[in-house]
Amino acid sequence: MALIRSEHELELAKELLDDIELSRIDTGVLFLKAARLARLCGSEEFQKWIGFEMTGYTSQDPISLKYMGRTGRWTDKEKLEGYWAPLAQQESIIDAHKLKLQSLSIPNISGINHGGVILRDYYNKTSSIATVISTRTGIKSKALGILHGFISHIYYEKELDYLATSIFDSYKKEVDDLISNHCNDVLQQIPSVVNRLSEGEDESISQALTTVRRIIDSFADSIFPPSDGNYQIGGNSLSLDAAKHLNRLNVFIHQRIESKSRKDKLRQNLANLYSRVSAGVHSDVTAEEAKSLFLNCYLLLGEILHISKLNKLSEE
Repeated sequence: MALIRSEHELELAKELLDDIELSRIDTGVLFLKAARLARLCGSEEFQKWIGFEMTGYTSQDPISLKYMGRTGRWTDKEKLEGYWAPLAQQESIIDAHKLKLQSLSIPNISGINHGGVILRDYYNKTSSIATVISTRTGIKSKALGILHGFISHIYYEKELDYLATSIFDSYKKEVDDLISNHCNDVLQQIPSVVNRLSEGEDESISQALTTVRRIIDSFADSIFPPSDGNYQIGGNSLSLDAAKHLNRLNVFIHQRIESKSRKDKLRQNLANLYSRVSAGVHSDVTAEEAKSLFLNCYLLLGEILHISKLNKLSEE
């Protein structure tokens, strides 16, 4: 559902950017559409500003006063005088004055006394109308520019979120399939950890970390069962008996990876993770760290299983 909603928000933001850049819909409809995006994922400031542009500004709200300035609405800020009306009304004034301007024609002053006065009055009138049009058009342009900025921010943020979510969901499905095929009992323990972590209590966190440690132990037993004897790595003799879960996982990694740096990274990650989830049972671990440890465990098991998968494909 989260992915579907993110995709919808991304598409809506893209449509709005096209609407603005191509001037393909009426400004009133544009802001109604933008109000929907603001409700779905916009900041409080964005939502409020959209409301002011749709219903009019007020002198009682700091955000309203801020955007009175940003949209060029002040005529006298100290006296709180300006163009408080919503954008739709500003557009109506622009249209009305354009009609006035079109209806005016240069007066014929030939043979008329004081023709210069009549002509000057005409130019003053057209200049006054043009100033109104220019001022209100400036307000509209600034408002559309601000809207474009808000929507662009949401669009690029959602595009990154959607990409990250898509990648994670795809990888999660791969890991779930691998765990299910190789060690299904591990997959069955994961909901218990999630439920405990969602409770957020100290006891629940301790129980969740205990389960994470058991998941690692079960995982080791599934992919590299206990055996008699030892295995030599770098001059160290590693026991492979039932109690040596990390030894067996390290041997599994050692046998399947040629890159020393990757081997070292996985071994260190595994050692740090196992040490922390074991210590967390007896010492303070925050809910945030416990969640991080669980995700680290999940991703680490997935990486190890991918090693096994790749090696199997190469053998075939």
